[in-house]
Amino acid sequence: MTCKELIDFLMDYLDGELPADEARQFDEHLEICPPCANYLASYRETVRLGKMICQPEKSVLPTDIPEDLVQAILEARRAE
Repeated sequence: MTCKELIDFLMDYLDGELPADEARQFDEHLEICPPCANYLASYRETVRLGKMICQPEKSVLPTDIPEDLVQAILEARRAE
């Protein structure tokens, strides 16, 4: 499996929808490719934070969010 293929099938992998053979190839690629393993970890964290932000009454936002990120998001929302 190539890095591009890994990215193409990322959501299917996370949702547990890949056939067993493809999931095995996915796991094997992650074992030998640190950049893809890091990408997967950051993607999982992004999904987790996205879900958390959609349910603010059930969760507490992290206090270590960089101020420049907050300002960039607010600016993007104003531009819409």
